[in-house]
Amino acid sequence: MNVIFTKHVINQLYNRGISQSDAWNTFQHPDGSVPGKTPNSRKFYKNYGQKRIEIVAKQNEKGEWIILTGWIKQLGSNQSGRRPPQAATSNFLERLIMKGLNKLTNLLQKNSRKKN
Repeated sequence: MNVIFTKHVINQLYNRGISQSDAWNTFQHPDGSVPGKTPNSRKFYKNYGQKRIEIVAKQNEKGEWIILTGWIKQLGSNQSGRRPPQAATSNFLERLIMKGLNKLTNLLQKNSRKKN
């Protein structure tokens, strides 16, 4: 099955404290799924102890699944917890470096496409 994680989603998951492997596992082996808010999308969810990872995905015209977004909910509370405690307290410098690396990667890819 073809699944696409865009750079934006990978960065979004990182900032929310979700590993790409946990997002993949949630999508591949969910505890359940429901229709998403975006037309023709599905929300897949999986419980990990006291937290639930939710991933929204949609199929494109080629039948490939595109991961649109993802977040964490703390179970047993009313708080949506889009940011788990460890992500909320993560090192500012680490986040700044990751954003810079993402921008540099995008710039290098644009330059590479121009040459081809």
